[in-house]
Amino acid sequence: MKVFLGGTCGKSTWRGELIKKLSGDVEAFNPVVPDWTPACQKIEDEHKENDDIVLFVITPESKSIYSVSEITRSAIVSPERTMVCVLNEANGSAFEAHEMKSWTKILKDIKKDGATVCESLDDVASTLNSMASTFDNEIEI
Repeated sequence: MKVFLGGTCGKSTWRGELIKKLSGDVEAFNPVVPDWTPACQKIEDEHKENDDIVLFVITPESKSIYSVSEITRSAIVSPERTMVCVLNEANGSAFEAHEMKSWTKILKDIKKDGATVCESLDDVASTLNSMASTFDNEIEI
């Protein structure tokens, strides 16, 4: 099962932490590269379009609001492929109460529309690992 790892970038460590928790049945695509080029954007777009799961992990380290647009679009276009996790704290940063209130509302809306919402990286890993084992069984049938 292929998973696109979207969301908070920069110096955030969530991708490395999550990848260590994933089973061998989950192939994670990390779009973060040292030197961003138009070719990198094309590869990222292909993964967002074609991977089995499009995961967005948002942390208070995020400096961009573009992920809100990506999450919303993904949840509308293909909720069954969309997974979101908002971490209230990460690497010494924390969301303010009004920010978490907004994220809570967004998560409630996308979950109602069929997207998967996880509470922690452990929850994400467990959900992905479980989905991958089911995914493998569906392919074999």
